[in-house]
Amino acid sequence: LHWQISQGQTWRLRAFFVEPVVRSEVQLDEQTSKSLFWGSYFESRHVPWFQVDAYYLGLNDRRVPNVSSHRTYSTFGGRLSKDPKPGELDYEIESAWQIGTRGDTDHFAHFQHLDLGYTFNFPWAPRLLFHYDYASGDRQPGDSQDEGFDTLFGARRWELMPTGTFGPFFRTNLNSPGWRLIVNPAPGWIVQVKHRVWYLAQSQDVFGNSGLQDATGQAGNSLGHDVELRAQWALSANMDFDIGYVHWFKGSYFDRLPSSAGLSLGGNKDTDYFYLQMRVRV
Repeated sequence: LHWQISQGQTWRLRAFFVEPVVRSEVQLDEQTSKSLFWGSYFESRHVPWFQVDAYYLGLNDRRVPNVSSHRTYSTFGGRLSKDPKPGELDYEIESAWQIGTRGDTDHFAHFQHLDLGYTFNFPWAPRLLFHYDYASGDRQPGDSQDEGFDTLFGARRWELMPTGTFGPFFRTNLNSPGWRLIVNPAPGWIVQVKHRVWYLAQSQDVFGNSGLQDATGQAGNSLGHDVELRAQWALSANMDFDIGYVHWFKGSYFDRLPSSAGLSLGGNKDTDYFYLQMRVRV
């Protein structure tokens, strides 16, 4: 179900209620009432330099037999932003707070995001952007409260890493500053370079969805840093190309992990990822 009301471009309120479908590679996908996802989202554009979003997301997920993995969350969030324009500062500030239960354990977590940019009034319209993301991790895994932020659903592309088979970083147990430079060298072209530094928010908690964990915390929290190069070309209104390269300089965390953590052979070495994709809209 999806419901929406609005007043032109000034404001909009949306609400939804769905039964998420889990994709299966070997059989037809099926919806199930054991997983329910609902929410509402309000957008205000009354002031161009102070755009306001507020949202609520509810999740009741009991698909898996293991009761300790059942999730019942309420996520409350807000976002302030200003669109980029030549010769002006732009920004995006978002804060999300999450309460509920995971199995029989109380859940309290949060996510914070900051973008601060400036578009220079030069040829190619260069835009320099500073990022910061913090997603809480579990301070004491195994105690009576779970504090790891759950991103629920959605993509990671715009701030973190390219989507696809390569995706080491997620919005959980993460502390990451970085910067990005974006230029428009020709009509239909966007070229950018990005650099980010990666840390665990809590050194005793699991790293993303990798399964890697040092319960003692002695491996530290330095995951390293990465450099990304990306070019996009819009050939037409319904076809575009995207090419990119990422080099991840692994941090000391991977050198210090105990053998019991299960890091694969050579897993502490740097990683290179190259991709080329084409998108067609019909």
